[in-house]
Amino acid sequence: MAAEKRFDRVALVVNSGSRSGAAAFEDARGRLRDLGVPLGECYSVTDGARLSEVVAEVADHHDLVVVGGGDGTLSTAVDHLAPRRTALGVLPLGTANDFARTLRIPFDLAGACETIAHGKLVDVDLGRIGDNHFVNVASIGLSVGVTQALTSRMKRRLGPLAYPLAASRAYRAHRPFRARLEFPDGDHPPMDLADLLQVAVGNGRHYGGGNVVSPTAGIDDDTLDVYAIPRGNLHDHLSIARLLRSGHFVRHRNVVHVTTRRLNLHAEPEQAVNVDGEVVATTPQEFGVQRNALVVLVPQESDAARLDTDHH
Repeated sequence: MAAEKRFDRVALVVNSGSRSGAAAFEDARGRLRDLGVPLGECYSVTDGARLSEVVAEVADHHDLVVVGGGDGTLSTAVDHLAPRRTALGVLPLGTANDFARTLRIPFDLAGACETIAHGKLVDVDLGRIGDNHFVNVASIGLSVGVTQALTSRMKRRLGPLAYPLAASRAYRAHRPFRARLEFPDGDHPPMDLADLLQVAVGNGRHYGGGNVVSPTAGIDDDTLDVYAIPRGNLHDHLSIARLLRSGHFVRHRNVVHVTTRRLNLHAEPEQAVNVDGEVVATTPQEFGVQRNALVVLVPQESDAARLDTDHH
């Protein structure tokens, strides 16, 4: 079923500051119109700080908003789309594109536009950090250092290969920390963990350019995956690193892994929080999962999520 048969008002918002956003805006607009998508307002946003207000504005009077950018752009957009039940179309224009990877949305612009025109609607869970949403993972520790080491120039020149280079730099500069994990639903006893490398809270399946949160992680399971990796030694880290792509690292003897719906996270010293690739918060923080919070278009063959609620 084509998009024009389901949506009357479609907006396009592209983060032109994302890795390939500037060139993609005109291309996407032309492709979507050629596919019969009833585009209304179209915005190429060069100032990332304006993305939130632009999406908020169009979400009120469009029933589908097509967003072009990376995972950080999508994380910003869903704060406005989810409460209104405005559907999301994804143009993966970032470096990692882990949300698209989880939902099997094509990375190439032609394939992504075809998905918007001829895909199916599903609803997916969103993570919550305080009053804001996240789509993939929120974390403290090494991942913050990786994000801070990732320069725009590195991402433009190296694409996903920028991540291991940034990780190497961040690892050398890392300072260990302590964390207390509390579970308000009482499904686990509180945990006090010391000498940590990283703590992460996963909503989706992929993060960090294709790493897997855990072998069983999904974006439609009403569950958060929480893991903590101690500082350990280089041998431990190398053995864990080899398992990141499969998610089996959570079964390593030194890794703590639990699933839950709510978590209170405290750290000493205070830690910055990486939310979908953007450092936007600090500890302490409350985390949760919001079931079926976001309606999104995915390829017909995608089996990562299903439509459990009435979109309209």
